[in-house]
Amino acid sequence: MNRELKRRQGGYGRGGRMKIETDTAQFLSGVRHGQTIGSPIAILVVNRDWENWKEAMAVEDRPESRAKYKPLSPPRPGHADLAGCLKYNFREARYVLERASARETAARVAVGAVAKLFLKSFDIAVASHVVALGEVRLADDRVPFEAVLALRDREDVMLACVDPGVETRMKAEVDRATENAIPWAERLK
Repeated sequence: MNRELKRRQGGYGRGGRMKIETDTAQFLSGVRHGQTIGSPIAILVVNRDWENWKEAMAVEDRPESRAKYKPLSPPRPGHADLAGCLKYNFREARYVLERASARETAARVAVGAVAKLFLKSFDIAVASHVVALGEVRLADDRVPFEAVLALRDREDVMLACVDPGVETRMKAEVDRATENAIPWAERLK
């Protein structure tokens, strides 16, 4: 499970928060001596960065917090910022940043790791790869499953594209998006 959490944090274009957190999962219930025991499984993934954001995300409206934490305006590539702002009609992304933070995706990855272990007992393997990012696309997305499975074992995979040349072009696409982020106010007009 912790290997899956580490893979999640290693994606290309990840923000600074990924350097702060080192996700590790702790089973709180449902598992004993490496075996499930039939009760619900509870997993804890601690958010070490929360202390830095308690004031910015306080329930109470405090003028000092508003002044200190300016609106978050440029979208972050690979994050839910733009989609969340459009969906909920927010003029700034801080609300989405915390609601759709890495903590949410960490929970999904942890539960997915449990599901993968369950499927493995039936000789079912789960793997994925990127076929398109922006304008960059694999010429043929019919890739042998073994090639996709091999990506899981590589430590250097940052975008999980089976073609290293195409992956390099995809990384350039992420870099361009990062460099050309448009302020939220312009996107939401």
